[in-house]
Amino acid sequence: MTLQDTTPNTSISKDATWWRQAAVYQIYPRSFADSNADGLGDLKGITSRVNYLKTLGIDAVWLSPFYPSALADGGYDVDDYRNVDPRLGTLEDFDQMTQQLHQAGIKVIVDIVPNHSSNLHEWFQAAIASPKGSAERDRYIFRDGAGPDGDLPPADWESIFGGPAWEPVGDGQWYLHLFAKEQPDFNWANNEVREDFLKTLRFWSDRGVDGFRVDVAHALTKDVALADLPSKAELDAHPWDGTHPIWDRDEVHEIYAQWRQVFNEYDPPRIAVAEAWTNSDRRPAYARSTGLGQAFNFDLLQADFDAAAFKKIISFNLDQANIAGSSTTWVYSNHDVVRHATRYGLPLAGDPDSAKKWLLHGADPSVMDAELGLRRARAATLLELALPGCAYLYQGEELGLPEVTEISDEQRQDPAFFKNKGVEVGRDGCRVPIPWEAEGPSFGFGEVQPHLPQPESFGSLSVAAQNGNQGSTLELYREALRLRRELQSDESLQWLDASEGVLSFVRPNGWISVTNFSAQPQTLPEGTLLLSSAPLDEAGRLPAATTAWLRAK
Repeated sequence: MTLQDTTPNTSISKDATWWRQAAVYQIYPRSFADSNADGLGDLKGITSRVNYLKTLGIDAVWLSPFYPSALADGGYDVDDYRNVDPRLGTLEDFDQMTQQLHQAGIKVIVDIVPNHSSNLHEWFQAAIASPKGSAERDRYIFRDGAGPDGDLPPADWESIFGGPAWEPVGDGQWYLHLFAKEQPDFNWANNEVREDFLKTLRFWSDRGVDGFRVDVAHALTKDVALADLPSKAELDAHPWDGTHPIWDRDEVHEIYAQWRQVFNEYDPPRIAVAEAWTNSDRRPAYARSTGLGQAFNFDLLQADFDAAAFKKIISFNLDQANIAGSSTTWVYSNHDVVRHATRYGLPLAGDPDSAKKWLLHGADPSVMDAELGLRRARAATLLELALPGCAYLYQGEELGLPEVTEISDEQRQDPAFFKNKGVEVGRDGCRVPIPWEAEGPSFGFGEVQPHLPQPESFGSLSVAAQNGNQGSTLELYREALRLRRELQSDESLQWLDASEGVLSFVRPNGWISVTNFSAQPQTLPEGTLLLSSAPLDEAGRLPAATTAWLRAK
């Protein structure tokens, strides 16, 4: 009898389509709540905040990795896929957390990292202790080095975090790591790798997990058996059409078809969402019902706060969801990007990396309009929550948290900073522990200083400071999520005629959303006002950078 049999999800709906229009809240466990005063968030900390999550009104949580890890990449370097990092708790703590979330009516989605393991994983340790050509090495991607002694890398490829993507092991062979050198890439042509991940999917599903977020879903299958590997220039020039040597190859979907068979063993079927950074028109393949079922749409995350851009992105992705037979996803912030309250306070640049460049060049406060950034973020969120599809929210955005810029080099943790000095500052600024109280050594995160520094401004943005405060960002999220559940309708919308710089649409049940991207107040359509991201002006018009929800008369 499995754990799933002995601890059924009695408080959780059996609706197999729950995910299609869910509000999913991403938790970065090490920065959510610290229960044991070690400066690091943990599973018991999450359990202690279940009531907060329930009153927020979300449908599911997604947990970033909580597995044993040396934290070479914030937990995405996994030592053991079927255990909990002892600094974060135990499997029993995980079971208790899952049970309490389920009792609160909240589903549980966990991160799975299939492209690479940690270099401390027992398989990789066995690989480097074994000879060339061994079964142990075949679980990863090893190649003989170039040059007479194999002392040169097999190719001049660069890792995502900077520096070479091939690392020597001292016997003339090198292993591939598309990310940090502590993250060796698995060889997905090896059936043992495939079978072990099926075991992992069942392990967590049997413990009551409702779904999986699949990290770097587009990179698992690679064509690296060629006698001569392509150069970096050739890789960069190769089209992403299903035949790229390392990215978004068509055969990756054979893996996800196997995963789908496992997901469908459960009632309701487990769900999965792909993190697939690929061409937009290739995302539907990941979201098919025969595969993972859903894929992240990062298009709004990369867009300026602009009506025309938003309308084009929304229309395109609703069409793509129809092609896949899935629901689309909407997201503005996560653990990898600059928080959108900060992005929207910077001058519009038409460059998705403009905020990262601003951070790199010293985060000059004179070019940042924090008030405007938060106002736009609130408006964008209300628009997002009115759209058909699944909304993914990142911890702290419900507090209006900005990107933290006051982190010294000595305090940083992200390998992207250390390997790319002078190129980017890394992702630590969006991973700073969130504030629960208005004061204290870590603003209620724990009893000691947290693992990343919090700015003094966090006190006024804390849960305690905003709780019950009408007009606060926290209360806006709570009311929006409550109304969203009440108003939810079929997965479609109809665009309404509107002035330039205004987006207006209606859902099938008469739920109207209007967002004013322009600089001038705008007249609202006929209807009963339900909620607005900022107060209307004295004439009852919608101010700039504001969204309103109405019920049609």
